[in-house]
This record gives sequence, C-alpha cells and structure tokens, in this order.
Amino acid sequence: MSNKNPFALAITGASGAPYAVRLLQELIRQGERVDVMISAPGQIVLGMETSLNLPGRSAQIQRALSAHCGAAEDQLRVFGRQEWTAPLASGSRAPRAMVVCPCTTGTLASIAAGTSSNLIERAADVTIKEGRKLVLVPRETPFSVIHLENMLRLARLGVVILPPNPGFYQGPSSIDDLVDFVVARILDQLGVENDLAPRWGGDECK
Repeated sequence: MSNKNPFALAITGASGAPYAVRLLQELIRQGERVDVMISAPGQIVLGMETSLNLPGRSAQIQRALSAHCGAAEDQLRVFGRQEWTAPLASGSRAPRAMVVCPCTTGTLASIAAGTSSNLIERAADVTIKEGRKLVLVPRETPFSVIHLENMLRLARLGVVILPPNPGFYQGPSSIDDLVDFVVARILDQLGVENDLAPRWGGDECK
C-alpha cells in the first residue's frame, strides 16, 4: 500500500456513478489510499446507477465500499458531509490530489465561489489553496454560460475540467469499455499508471 498522502474522491449527485465506482476500484487495486466523501444526492444516484445501495452512516458505508472494492484495512476511509474534523478539512493534511466524480454543476459552482459549506467543498478549497491537483468531472449537457464561466474561473486556477466524454477509436464493445476510457483519463491526471484503455496510435487501436 502507498505511504503517500491519500487521494480524495468526492461523489456528487450527477449521473455517472459508474465512473466513480470504477475509479475507486482501480485506485484500491493499485494500492493507493483513498478518502471518500459522498453527497446525499450522490448516494441516491449510486443506488440508481450501480449495484451499491449504501447504508446511512459513514462507518457502514466505509465497510460496504471496502468490501466491494477489496480494500485492505485502513486503505479506504469515508467521511461525512459535515465531518469538519476530517483531515481533508485542513491544509496541514491536504490530499495528494482530489477528484470530484461525477461533479454536479451546483458543486462546481460552489467550489468556484469558495463557499465551503460542506466537507466536499472545503476539501476542494483546501486542494486548490495548497496547490494540489483538483480534477472535476462535470456530467451535464448542454453546458450553460454560467457553467462555462465557472469552469473557466476554475481552469485559470489550475483546476482540471474533465467532462466524461469517451472516445470510440478503440472500438468499444461494452459500456464498461466506455467507462474505462474516462477513468483512464482521470488516472492519467493523477499520475497513476494504468492500462484500462488503448492509447491513440497503439497496436490495439489498429
């Protein structure tokens, strides 16, 4: 297991929960430590779009996710939405990098405004102010001018805006292939080596 600072993963209520679950599985498989935050709408969407019907309390969610992803002891931690004593709330324990996947446009707007009204927003604020990488995966279409202006504001701060737009040059044969394509791009941003999807110009794309 990695002894580096954990990655942070926030799951909010946009459609796209399979991306979050696959990303979490792959980070755990690679031996990374992950701190997880799930919004109330995010928990509902997880139940709608995946096989995960998570319980209500953070400790119970942690056990359920750890079992689902095959996490080792202390490899995966879950923090509540108002758990202000979580390490993620302080710059002294900033995550190695943070991903919000999927990211609602409401969460994106709150991060752009720096409101920090819950742990997800505060953790994102900490990630930005400490100069760590923040990756937002906004699952919305079409984007309004408001959405685009918020993205531009964050991009100018160095935040990575990564809409989940799968490619088709690799000849996907399943939904899992499309999910893996997007998750591979997220992992690339985190500096985590992976072979989830073919690379452009590789033999597997011919």
